[in-house]
Amino acid sequence: MAKVEIVAERCKSCGYCIKFCPKGVLAIGTKVNSKGYEYVEPVKPEACIGCAICARMCPDGAIDVYK
Repeated sequence: MAKVEIVAERCKSCGYCIKFCPKGVLAIGTKVNSKGYEYVEPVKPEACIGCAICARMCPDGAIDVYK
């Protein structure tokens, strides 16, 4: 099973990871980081297939994917 982790302090809610995730694992959450952004959270972590497209698309390096 794959696992996706978001580094909340690096996330600026650009939404690229959400747009390109083929399984709809991620969504913008309701918690706010120290920079004032509502950061992305895994809403369907069990659906993650470990493709790491989200991590490759993230311009801020805020996503880690583990298999």
